[in-house]
Amino acid sequence: MTALHWLDRPGEEGVTWGVPWPRGAVGRDAPFALADAEAREVPVQSWVTATWPDGSVKWSAHAIGAGPAAPAYRIEPGREPAAPGTPVTVARENGLLTVATGAVTWTIEESGGTLARSISRGSREIARDVRLVSLRQHEPTPDDGGPVARTETTGRVTAVTVEQDGPLRAVVRLEGRHGDWLPFTVRLYFHAGAENVRVMHTFVWDGDPERDFLAGLGLRADVVMRDELHDRHVRIAGAGGFLTEAVRGLTGLRRDPGESVRRAQVEGRPAGEIAPDVASRLHLIPAWNDYTLDQGSADGFTLRKRTAPGHAWVTIPAGTRSAGYAYVGGVSGGLGFGLRDFWRLHPTRLDVRNAATDLATATVWLWSPSAPAMDLRFYHDGMGQDTFAEQLEGLEITYEDYEPGFGDAHGVARTHELTLRACEATPSSPALAAHAAAMDRPGLLAVGPSRMREAGVFGVWDLPDRSTPARAEIEDRLDFLFDLYAREREQRRWYGFWDYGDVMHTYDPDRHTWRYDVGGYAWDNSELSPDLWLWLQYLRTGRSDVFRFAESMTRHTGEVDVYHAGRWKGLGSRHNVQHWGCSCKQLRISNAAYRRFYYYLTADERTGDLLDELSRPEETFVVIDPTRKVREDVYTPDPSALSVGLGTDWGSLAAAWLTRWERHGDERARDRLLGTMADIGALPHGFLTGEARLDLATGRFDTARDKISVSHLSSLFGLPEMCAELIALDLDVPGFERAWLQYCRLYLATPEQQEAEVGERLSGISLIQAHSRLTAYAAARTGDAALAAWAWRKFALDEGDQLNRNPLQRQREWSLTEVDGPHVLSPVREAPFVGTNGASQYGLAAIHNLALIGEHLTGHLDGHPGGHPGGHPGGHLDGHLDGH
Repeated sequence: MTALHWLDRPGEEGVTWGVPWPRGAVGRDAPFALADAEAREVPVQSWVTATWPDGSVKWSAHAIGAGPAAPAYRIEPGREPAAPGTPVTVARENGLLTVATGAVTWTIEESGGTLARSISRGSREIARDVRLVSLRQHEPTPDDGGPVARTETTGRVTAVTVEQDGPLRAVVRLEGRHGDWLPFTVRLYFHAGAENVRVMHTFVWDGDPERDFLAGLGLRADVVMRDELHDRHVRIAGAGGFLTEAVRGLTGLRRDPGESVRRAQVEGRPAGEIAPDVASRLHLIPAWNDYTLDQGSADGFTLRKRTAPGHAWVTIPAGTRSAGYAYVGGVSGGLGFGLRDFWRLHPTRLDVRNAATDLATATVWLWSPSAPAMDLRFYHDGMGQDTFAEQLEGLEITYEDYEPGFGDAHGVARTHELTLRACEATPSSPALAAHAAAMDRPGLLAVGPSRMREAGVFGVWDLPDRSTPARAEIEDRLDFLFDLYAREREQRRWYGFWDYGDVMHTYDPDRHTWRYDVGGYAWDNSELSPDLWLWLQYLRTGRSDVFRFAESMTRHTGEVDVYHAGRWKGLGSRHNVQHWGCSCKQLRISNAAYRRFYYYLTADERTGDLLDELSRPEETFVVIDPTRKVREDVYTPDPSALSVGLGTDWGSLAAAWLTRWERHGDERARDRLLGTMADIGALPHGFLTGEARLDLATGRFDTARDKISVSHLSSLFGLPEMCAELIALDLDVPGFERAWLQYCRLYLATPEQQEAEVGERLSGISLIQAHSRLTAYAAARTGDAALAAWAWRKFALDEGDQLNRNPLQRQREWSLTEVDGPHVLSPVREAPFVGTNGASQYGLAAIHNLALIGEHLTGHLDGHPGGHPGGHPGGHLDGHLDGH
């Protein structure tokens, strides 16, 4: 039996979550029962999302329906679940799907121009023709704001798939295109008893950046308006509460309609009997037909209304950050609609149109038509960088891996989460606030860190332990780093349609800002695994703020930084001023290791799609050679002898194959994983070989290569995490653990030790603190206390860097500096010694080392009285072409 708690807020809209299980504890076909803390049975729907190699359940997913939430629950395998009183049902007939939750019914056409033909409560239709709309220009918005021709299109659905059909959760996937471009996938999520439906919209960019400019992208529905104008209501979320207005207002008039009437209208109830001197003049009161809230930035929105097209807009006093939720309807029902992370994903907009007619229209704009059209052209002209040699020279000054034609967004994607709620009457303001909160921070059930650790998932990590001063200081620094990035996101405004979820790469202390405009130093794009650091920190602490930060990063890096169509499908782009700007397209960015956490913790189908896109990751090596610019040999990708690095490349392949195997039982993925593990073990120098040649047909490496080549980046994109996880699975692969332990022991060994064991000294040793976790792993597996002490020394002193990648002095005091005055755009609190490479790898090294060799951490880490643990987390300014 496993205890469950709410991550940060109870969910009463229907909830889906994941639970890990120790190997061998739960059979593949075992049922699951759910109960609250008082042992009352709760209906639950369950399915398996991953299995261990022995076939037992590794991860299960569960869903409950809508209704009052208990403070906590317990999930128990081996018992049949309670049956729901009113299940969600899916019926298919005559080209229509009818999905009923018990509260609402959606009618969905299997093809055509709508996502749903109708939404109703009982016999009363609330809304109809739920559809996608987009606006397209063939030139950018002029700088002077002049007019540009726009074409409006409606999304066309071409395929509908029922992925789940109850009894507590149903999922319908719709696929199609916005007009003749922009493929989309929409998932509709239904829970038993729920009046709201979650809408997950993903589109893939396939436009020509020189002639296709997206000027608007939205979800629209028509709302049936039955009530008198004064009993029709518009509610729009502001920064703290809601605009509460009626289409025909009865407050503020020269004649008083009556206190009860005024109160009823503000509260959304029927106005009742109106005073005669007002009732006789109702036709003289203007009706407000249209409303618009426009969130142009993270710092402010505008709110307007008008009586009709052709008449002036009237500005409504507004605010900063809208919660992104609205309602239009009346006392007999209406539609709530909104967008999660509304202000964070600006430019966004909420529209109500035709509220004074029989059919109002509600639109959630994912890209506001008020903003300049989306411009995805490359940000500079690349003058003087026509050859590889010139491009490499460019790396020496702006750290940008430029190549003509490679800064292309074709194939990147973005996912948004929306909600549509069919209400039986106008909700009260507290109810609306609850609806908005449920949309923006959906309830999620979770197991605690101790239970997560007992399941043995996700490799090397352990719970925080502050039992000694040295341990406590490391934990304080882990907290410092996360809190810093959460603060930086806010004060640097790391928000926006394409940017939200990512962080910047390197700081510029001269300008007191991140290097947002300097080549490869700008957006991080998962460089050196901040995703892994954040997820492991969540697992060990259970902090909801860490989860939400990691969630947004996973949503961003898995969509925007990766190609989902076109010539680079399955690959991601290295860090750049634009997320797709770098010519280095690699698996290390599309890495399945970065997505697995969120998928297993939430059972999110879209993240499952991203993992499925990597079902044959090895085939990407035929498309492009990641190291093509810096190769010493002449090489053209050959399907029978593909060059695959044993670090960033194979680590990403292994993550994809393992995930495919444990999710789907894919024997091909299993065989390629186990086969290449055996081949690495058979290489004369194992992982020290650096790269091997892969036969695409057999999925096996040529084991004849007898050479040593070490890269300081090989282990910084999930390789240690994957190797530890694979070794813990006891897969009976001869030689693999030996090869990995050899690499772990020798990377930070003395040159004399390296030469004595393999005949030469390893060159290019760098990023010492990050690699201390490899030494710690070898120490833990072999029980070598001296090696453990050596690992802590390397973690503390960051010494022996052959490439001098730590130009800043070790930071003794981790603190923030206040910067104010006319030389900065706005006041900031900065930590100029921190960069994302160092922060991520400090975090991972600290977490691994504490878990593996924490008992060997005694006294002062750096060996000096009064010393402080570790080097500064921003010392890894890897000024070179990563992975090349």
